[in-house]
Amino acid sequence: MSSTSYFCFGFSLLLLLHSAVSMDYGAALTKSLLYFEAQRSGKLPPNQRVQWRGDSALNDGRDAGVDLLGGYYDAGDDVKFGFPMAFTVTMLAWGVVEYGSQLQAKEELSNALECIKWGTDYFIKAHPEPNVFYGEVGDGDSDHSCWQRPEDMTNTRNSYRIDEQHPGADLAGETAAAFAAAAIAFNGSNPSYSSQLITHAKQVSLSLSLSLSN
Repeated sequence: MSSTSYFCFGFSLLLLLHSAVSMDYGAALTKSLLYFEAQRSGKLPPNQRVQWRGDSALNDGRDAGVDLLGGYYDAGDDVKFGFPMAFTVTMLAWGVVEYGSQLQAKEELSNALECIKWGTDYFIKAHPEPNVFYGEVGDGDSDHSCWQRPEDMTNTRNSYRIDEQHPGADLAGETAAAFAAAAIAFNGSNPSYSSQLITHAKQVSLSLSLSLSN
């Protein structure tokens, strides 16, 4: 390797190391939370920061006679899958529990809590009875064959539930975890909401035991 090549390699490495040191992790945190706002389903709130998104899926749950507005779309899909959504809310909640002071220092704690609550508010709607939980809205097969914005959806959006006759232990368990973790996250700032989440966590856990017994 020539001296010029060594110089170019060394200079490139120096630039790379400088970029790594000067990375703005606060900006990465903000953009990560904005991602979840871009995935919101339902009637968007006035403080929605992702302005290019609009209201969508405003009839979710109508086929089952329940209100299933809200929640999050899965990745780039227009389907609301309960299991990955519950896991995501669980991880967001534990992030607040473990790193609340750091989130507060970057002025992102309130946004993180709103991300969690957008999910748990939906889970509460999806849990209209102690032993019933709606774990999916929409159909993956038909959705994956059509690329479109959620605001423009025209495909059928069926609602799917677990209950004593239709068990789903994995879904019930992860949803109970999401409720419980979120209850801890909200315990200091919103104790009444935290208590409500604990109630739902216990009831969904009962659904889990019923699912296992079947």
